[in-house]
Amino acid sequence: MLSLTRLRQALSSKTVPCFSRLLSLSQVNNFSDSKNESSSQSRTNESQDESATNDMQIPSGEENVSRLLREAATYSDAKDTSWATSPYPADAPTSVEEEVVKPKIDPLDTCVVLFPGQGTIKVGMVEKYLRFPQAKELFEIANEILNYDLLKLCLKGPQEKLNQTRFNQPATVVTSLAALEQLREERPRVFETCKATAGYSVGELTALIFSGALSFEDGIRLVSVRGTAMQYASDKCPQGMLSVYCTPAAQVVEACKHAQKWAQDCGVETPVCQVAIYLYTQTKILAGNIQALEYIEKNATKYGLSKLTRLPVSGAFHTKLMEPALKSFGKMLHTFEFDEFRCQVYSNYKGCTYGNTGVIKKYLPKQIVSSVKWEQIMQLLYNRPEGMAFPRTFDVGSGGRMSTILKLINAKAHEHCIVV
Repeated sequence: MLSLTRLRQALSSKTVPCFSRLLSLSQVNNFSDSKNESSSQSRTNESQDESATNDMQIPSGEENVSRLLREAATYSDAKDTSWATSPYPADAPTSVEEEVVKPKIDPLDTCVVLFPGQGTIKVGMVEKYLRFPQAKELFEIANEILNYDLLKLCLKGPQEKLNQTRFNQPATVVTSLAALEQLREERPRVFETCKATAGYSVGELTALIFSGALSFEDGIRLVSVRGTAMQYASDKCPQGMLSVYCTPAAQVVEACKHAQKWAQDCGVETPVCQVAIYLYTQTKILAGNIQALEYIEKNATKYGLSKLTRLPVSGAFHTKLMEPALKSFGKMLHTFEFDEFRCQVYSNYKGCTYGNTGVIKKYLPKQIVSSVKWEQIMQLLYNRPEGMAFPRTFDVGSGGRMSTILKLINAKAHEHCIVV
């Protein structure tokens, strides 16, 4: 019995340390990165001398877990990125806080080009541009397309003939393009730095030619048909255009309504009187039947209107009285193809830029019978945050008229305007 008791004690003294060691190794295995390494270590430990095992201080399971977690949280190898690849370009920002720095464009390094409409050109005005060979060449090409000597008419007159719509519109467009040759000679970078262009009334065709959307030859054909067609519409009945200054108490809509009623009482079947051109805040251009315009002139004070001036044109342009011109103009317009814009072009009809060349065939006919939104175009064109500089503006071919109108709309933008 004694020997049996001693045997049990011996087994008990050896078993407890072994169970303790096995528990520790089992817990380590749960957090180890390598199963093979753990198995090898386990076999090694089991083969150690029993006496050495009894004397060894074995860490508890909690201590092993804490040590492993501390070592796992160091991320000491994260600095080595030689193995990493990225789906992004090498120069892409690596952080959401990092911004791509874009080069800033100084507004003074850009420019805007403005073109005049009918009624600005005077006999002899074109002569100063003829010293540039290409300007003379433009007139020679135009003469062949028009089948009459446009240059001779511009140089010699008479002014009464030059004022006629069918002659004045082609003369206005070609003279403006001739003035561009001076700009090309003296300031060649204008053609590279121009960001936007706008033309007043028929000047919109000049702007389209300048933008590259419409070829010079097609532009001359189109303006010839436009001028002739609008002359035809003008001859249908007595009509005209009237510039009026609006006082703070002005009642323009009321005045036009009463003027139409007066014209109807005078025997006009379908009387017209409306704002044809929104020139600038205080000044509008009214257009309609002569009888209606005469009523406005006689009753201007009653409606808060002053400084009335008849325009040297024979038609009520940009009103319904121009509808007879649409058929021939539209027919010619639809034979043309347009190229992409080299710069933004503003539409008189919409008061904003053309979105694409596809709408040119839609907007140009409507421009003939709709109000010109010139003031709106200028406001939109020069709208910018306070403190931002204005671009240079070139008034091309108007003798300073477009510059004067700009000053009345935006005096600060006018400070950088150059008359060519």
